[in-house]
Amino acid sequence: MNVMPTIGKDSAAMTQPRVRVGLIIPSVNTFSEPQFNHFAPDGMGIHVARARVAGEWKRPLPEMKGEIADAAKLLSDAHPDVIVFHCTDTSMTQGPQGEGKILDIVEDATGIDAMATSRLVLDAMETLGMKKVVLLTPYKSNKPVIDYLTAAGITVVADVALKLEASNFGSVTPQDWARLAQENDRPDADGIFLSCTNTRQIEAIADIETLLGKPVVNSNQAVLWGAMKRLSAKVGKVKPMPELGRLMASLNG
Repeated sequence: MNVMPTIGKDSAAMTQPRVRVGLIIPSVNTFSEPQFNHFAPDGMGIHVARARVAGEWKRPLPEMKGEIADAAKLLSDAHPDVIVFHCTDTSMTQGPQGEGKILDIVEDATGIDAMATSRLVLDAMETLGMKKVVLLTPYKSNKPVIDYLTAAGITVVADVALKLEASNFGSVTPQDWARLAQENDRPDADGIFLSCTNTRQIEAIADIETLLGKPVVNSNQAVLWGAMKRLSAKVGKVKPMPELGRLMASLNG
């Protein structure tokens, strides 16, 4: 006897999210998708397009314009409510003016509102009152990030660039990030910035905040927070996310 599967409300909710977020991520990124799908609140659909915009593929913005526009167009077919250019290093390297041009490329190609990781990180820091930060990254150099933060009025009081190849970013465990934060904390720092979308940093947020008593901002956390904030009317009330620290708690504050 054939038994027809039962399709309940939960199944319908999975196939018909209330809001959709489109992410343009670097082609080498393997961590954003599982993390966003794990932490996104019920009713938020996550859709991803890849572009060669980071690592060995990072180049002047005019040379990446077509690729960014094409990725945005592909995402637009899924009808997202917002599209995020999701690469901290690349968006910060362009500076505030270049960041605006990236958003223009996405919006001109799709007619959909766009956001960038770099701007959302600044918004998160402002929300948490972070003016002097310890910067931890897996990058070869932190100079583009420091220059961007400095231009925005954020002082980097200590920074660590692990100088890793992109393929090894995931080898740094959450425990490693927590240890690095503790070892490099400074009395004058009022927060920790874990910069990169392609790491396990997000898993260390709660531990670092507990260890240091200071707020933590991470690239993936800041973008999820920013998307939830932007789309709050459609997302509705969400469950607390203590594992994502004070920033997420601010949504229910």
